[in-house]
Amino acid sequence: MLNKYLPEGSLISTPENREYISSLQGLERARSEGKILEGIVTKCDSNSMRLYVDLYGITGIIEREECLLGDEIKDIAIITRVGKAVAFKVMQIEKKDGEVKAILSRRAAQRECMDNYLMDLTPGDIIPAKITHFEMFGAFLDIGCGIASLMSIDSVSVSRISSPKDRFLEREELNVIVKSIDYETGRIYVSTKELFGTWEENAREYSAGQTVFGIIRSIESYGIFVELAPNLAGLAELKEGVKVGESCAVYIKSIIPEKMKIKLVIIDTYDELPPLDTKKHYKIDTTKIKHISSWRYSPSCCERIIETAFD
Repeated sequence: MLNKYLPEGSLISTPENREYISSLQGLERARSEGKILEGIVTKCDSNSMRLYVDLYGITGIIEREECLLGDEIKDIAIITRVGKAVAFKVMQIEKKDGEVKAILSRRAAQRECMDNYLMDLTPGDIIPAKITHFEMFGAFLDIGCGIASLMSIDSVSVSRISSPKDRFLEREELNVIVKSIDYETGRIYVSTKELFGTWEENAREYSAGQTVFGIIRSIESYGIFVELAPNLAGLAELKEGVKVGESCAVYIKSIIPEKMKIKLVIIDTYDELPPLDTKKHYKIDTTKIKHISSWRYSPSCCERIIETAFD
């Protein structure tokens, strides 16, 4: 079934959305049909904290209490919508003194998304999302109509990273796996590391004797951790003058599956990083697979077990 409850910004340029919001007749039809639409917020009134939405000449208004689903609405959550797309439902059309205003509700769109989509998900479901902002402990994502979800840093990657910014870009569209759902609070937690494959799936792309590209992620007293892929890192011998975050060329000395170890030697380092393109590293075809029950990262020959159980 087609998912119509997408992250904000997914509908804004579609012909159907433009058809609805570009005329009074379209807005009236959207109101009667209960349609979820999107528009760009042009300004926020500092006194009332209402948002104004561009509807091709018709004024769209979202009152403060209709800006967000939830009991506590912070001003910063409203202000930061200016210049961005928001999802909404048309609640009322007002005509007075020749002026037409459309009274909109983002809250109503989010309530429908929560009731008809998010609360029907189960752990292990793969869904579309969009990064909204970063914190050191993780990333916040829009998982539908502007509803936020937290992805903790330990759910971003098996390979050690210091910040989710090492993996993603702000506003990046990606796929995530539902990790857990708190049905009382409505909070949904997600993960993405499982999409980047197991140790064996990543390691089989490399062999001893190759010199390959990597990124220095951590420098310890016993060696340097170099990321070869989002879910694969090796340990290089210590080398003076290298820095965390640098790109490097590394020689692969050995690959040891039973210990999940790759031994490396750093040949050269340089500052330039490649463009981030996380989806090319997916080991799961998210166009066909929409749910996984469990995932084991570690090889069967390894005593150390790293796995995720969703069901």
